Amino acid sequence: MTHRSPYPYVALVGLLVVFSVTLSCTAPPPSPPQPLIGGPAIGEVLKRAQAGDPNAQNELGLLYSEGRSLPQNYGEAKDWFKKAADQGHANAQVNLGTLYSLGRGAPYSDHMALFWFQKAAEQRNALAFAKLGMMYERGRAVPQSLIEAHMWYNLSVAYGEKRAAESRDIIATRMTRSQIAEAEERAKKWAPTRR
Repeated sequence: MTHRSPYPYVALVGLLVVFSVTLSCTAPPPSPPQPLIGGPAIGEVLKRAQAGDPNAQNELGLLYSEGRSLPQNYGEAKDWFKKAADQGHANAQVNLGTLYSLGRGAPYSDHMALFWFQKAAEQRNALAFAKLGMMYERGRAVPQSLIEAHMWYNLSVAYGEKRAAESRDIIATRMTRSQIAEAEERAKKWAPTRR
């Protein structure tokens, strides 16, 4: 009488279990590639931007920088912001300055950030005022000055950027009453540079 060993069957069952577990752990099939332009609305923005509309150019820059409906691409964002900024679009100037201040899509440059923030501030852009406040608060491309920072934050709040009030109030805790009074007086007298 021949007696067979159960081990080959156990080994075969073990291989089948390993194989079935391996199959269940494989990656799902790749999803179909997403189009670069996310639908007709984006196509219309692109068409207007390519035709030279600064509002559309700024909007396209935002879509690229935020990765909304388009793949996130800071280089593309910078290019579109620059086209609009060169046409005097204040929000695009702030957006372009922000990319320079962060070194995203553009070489890190506080001086270029300051340049674009100042251009937008000349148009009384509330966010540009806040960005200038930050530059003076931190001494980025300008001598550090809490008085100047407070002044810019004040202007930002006065022109509708309510979030700048928190920054202004924080630096006020490090200032004397006379410094705060000077900053407030400067804000009242501020006028854009005429060029």
